[in-house]
Amino acid sequence: MAMYTRFAIRYDGWFRILATAMGIGPGVSRVQVGPDGLRVRMGWAFQARIDRAAITGAAPYTGAIGGIGVHGLGGVYLVNGSTRGLVRIDLTTTQRHQARCTGIPVKLLTLIVSLEDPEGFQEALGF
Repeated sequence: MAMYTRFAIRYDGWFRILATAMGIGPGVSRVQVGPDGLRVRMGWAFQARIDRAAITGAAPYTGAIGGIGVHGLGGVYLVNGSTRGLVRIDLTTTQRHQARCTGIPVKLLTLIVSLEDPEGFQEALGF
């Protein structure tokens, strides 16, 4: 069995309470890095399994964001409980990624996620 390092999704202020009530809070959300890849979950709203070979980069994200929660369009997904600690994960277009938003399979090219330890996450990925 592969060993995974778990990273907490960052939640701030009022959204922590709302997300917990909605079933997408800290208790059911996480990002895990292992030798074979990455697993991301925000409760029932978003799940993804990404092969390590498909990850082409991970860097702090400082651009504008369109909200808090799970949002996506055109293969770019924002999975966040905060506007801080954001990391952008870029993926190859040549591999199929297993990603679901509200249970529906979605295309995933870029993932932006808020993390409690963004630097540790990037180090675990090797970026």
